Amino acid sequence: MALPIDPSQIDPADIGEEQVTLEMSHEEAVEHVREVFTDAGFGIPVEFSPSEMLNEKVDAGRDPYYVLGACNPEVADRALDATDNQLGALMPCNVVVWEEEPGKQVVYHVSIMRIARLIGMASDDDEMADIVADTGELVDEAFANL
Repeated sequence: MALPIDPSQIDPADIGEEQVTLEMSHEEAVEHVREVFTDAGFGIPVEFSPSEMLNEKVDAGRDPYYVLGACNPEVADRALDATDNQLGALMPCNVVVWEEEPGKQVVYHVSIMRIARLIGMASDDDEMADIVADTGELVDEAFANL
């Protein structure tokens, strides 16, 4: 099956890709990201460590990798309305922290709002553009403070 979108043609800005490297331990980075995103107006209703689970279940030998599911309730409510509830399949907005090497952590995020528009799950109208802009401002604020 051919993909409807050529991934090599997608600019990182099209999906709201953000990435920063932090010079601290993995545990410190996870706590720091949690605090910064909370200060920017996000709740963190879901958190988990895929690396711990995979290391335990299939002896994967993975380095520390952590997912924080960030959600701004006001924006999430608007996004659900604007997409007839379909955007919930992509929620929450995940922020990932992985250990590149001891003392060096990568924080990574892509915009589920932008991806939803790109794949046609959300309409490309003014309402969704406002939601994308509002979410982008919150994420930009958080990344500026990392």
